[in-house]
Amino acid sequence: MDTALADIVRATGASGALLYVLTPDREALWLSHVSGAPREVVAPWSRVAVSDPIPVADAVREERLVWVNSQLEMARRYPRPAVVLPYDFALAAVPVVSDSGVRGGLVLLWPSGHPPQLSRAEHDAVRAGSRRLGHLFEQAARRGEPIVSPGRPRILPSEPGRTPTAAEAWAGTALLDRLPGGYVALDLYGRITLVTPAAADLVGEEPDRLLGSLPWEVLPWMDVPHVEDHYRAAVISRTPQEFRVLRPPGTWLSFELYPDPSGISVRIGRATDQRNRDPAAETARGPGRATVLYHLMHLATTLTEAVGVQDVVDQTADQLLPALGAQAMVLMTAEDGRLRILGHRGYSTELLARFDGAPLSRDIPMAAVLATGEPGFFPSFTRMAAAYPKMRHEDGRAAWAVLPLIASGRPIGSLLLSYDRPHAFPPSERAILTSLAGLVGQALDRALLYDAKDRLAHRLQSALLPHSLPSIPGLRVVARYLPAARGLGIGGDFYDLIRLDENTAAAAIGDVQGHNVDAAALMGQVRTAVHAHATVGAPPDHVLGGTNRLLTDLDPGLFTSCLYAHLDLGNGRACLATAGHPPPLLRHRDGRTELLAVPPGLLLGIDPTARYPSLEFALPPGCVLVLYTDGLVEAPGVDPDDATAALAGLVEQADPCDLEAMADTLVRHAPAPGDDIALLLLSPVPDEG
Repeated sequence: MDTALADIVRATGASGALLYVLTPDREALWLSHVSGAPREVVAPWSRVAVSDPIPVADAVREERLVWVNSQLEMARRYPRPAVVLPYDFALAAVPVVSDSGVRGGLVLLWPSGHPPQLSRAEHDAVRAGSRRLGHLFEQAARRGEPIVSPGRPRILPSEPGRTPTAAEAWAGTALLDRLPGGYVALDLYGRITLVTPAAADLVGEEPDRLLGSLPWEVLPWMDVPHVEDHYRAAVISRTPQEFRVLRPPGTWLSFELYPDPSGISVRIGRATDQRNRDPAAETARGPGRATVLYHLMHLATTLTEAVGVQDVVDQTADQLLPALGAQAMVLMTAEDGRLRILGHRGYSTELLARFDGAPLSRDIPMAAVLATGEPGFFPSFTRMAAAYPKMRHEDGRAAWAVLPLIASGRPIGSLLLSYDRPHAFPPSERAILTSLAGLVGQALDRALLYDAKDRLAHRLQSALLPHSLPSIPGLRVVARYLPAARGLGIGGDFYDLIRLDENTAAAAIGDVQGHNVDAAALMGQVRTAVHAHATVGAPPDHVLGGTNRLLTDLDPGLFTSCLYAHLDLGNGRACLATAGHPPPLLRHRDGRTELLAVPPGLLLGIDPTARYPSLEFALPPGCVLVLYTDGLVEAPGVDPDDATAALAGLVEQADPCDLEAMADTLVRHAPAPGDDIALLLLSPVPDEG
């Protein structure tokens, strides 16, 4: 296997390779062999789910070659790996296939500067090499030999170079000693293989202690993020790197890295006085990678929890603006051929109102990226005006990045970031911004779908609830319904008031198990069944019994609580039956409030033979009957009896002559709505005749 992988790297001119084997359940890929890169660099991808949005997973899942020709292309199509490795390189991923099917995946890397497309020779070498690897996988499987130890890929040694003669080695050492500055050689894994006396003197350490070590391990002052970051950039992109580090207490050293396939040559010298460095040049380097990654971790975590567009707007602004040093942002999408502002931070609503609803036009950069999918970076308004002559400088900002939000390979929106000061956008920062926009785009796609389903579901639920309650002589009624908190979908809470004749009425309240469209649909069936049984004059126990038999016949897989009240307004009496529903409260005319002990009955939809005993009680004018669902009282960590007692206290203190105010008070003091809330207040009034 080692020889076959090395042959592919040599035939294609690749700088590195990663070989994966498909797990027996075909759900994941294990990294088995690595060439041209240290284990630490590839560690995040030692195990890859076949469903992951990264090149090798796409290649295996879709059984095709995936080609990514640049850092910017990687950031646009695969933001997750692009943020972890924001370096300029090209990549090809192909499935490793044998006669019996896909066996694994192969990733090949080329250094910066590779042509935009694979050559015919490279393409043929990739295909032939992957077939050869597939054949070897097949043979290993037949012999029962394991190809990979999970979590411990085999790291292939680098190609040995020409061994110098003794005279050449002496001359080379003398050459380095005569040159100004110090020199260090690193292998591809970052370890020091050669150090000149001048280099050891500059870093202040003995040569013997330096040899064989990683610089940032033996020299604590080099253990800063940008040192290892530049080393990784040299290894991956094979392009020279330069950085400066402060050696305590006050010596600035410059490091120049020159990579090739065998390792990295490092030149060390004393840096110029840092106090005279151009601040603008520092700004042009963009945000620190450690800072960006810190905020990226938070952004990626919080965006997975975002359930609506406003969540995406808030979390993007909270995480990206401080990480990138930007002062304002706007999140947009296209709708019916027009630009729609979804949310913003740092801009006035009045200014953005001019763009909200504007026709999509390539004269506006925020709309242009929706058409092209290509980001725009404008270090100054002069640069923006050159690309978009019709744009006016209205926001007072000095620099802008306009990023497409990509989901499933298509632009679904755009993100505008703006800066108060001129801001250069070096290639590394452009890739990071594009990657971050990819994460936002995927979250926005989910959020738009969630909001659409949420609106549809709540419209369905609202349609199933009464649009208005009937006017019943001698009875004052107030109802409230509050949907569950965002992210929990919809529920099956319902209420109803039914006029039976001149002196009698019925009230029902219930809660279908679950928070989804199925619950809402079943709620409509339950409400209809209760209404049908009530209108034929059935008593409470028969209403619940008939509804229960219907539900058990339907077998929806969901259970329902329900409380049904028959109100005899002419005689001032009421009769209640319950199917597993919270007991109602009765506020007497003197203010005393009691919990009505209705005999318990089984939830609807469980046992077709269940019985529902009833409770009859006085319902004189001036009292208030409070029917509610459990969302009004239940909260994590709160005893239900205590919560119900607290609710009774609120009812007792409220004004019985103002049911609207009483309902508002009860709802306002309810726990944060993790569940739906339905509330029905009923109060008989004296006969004015």
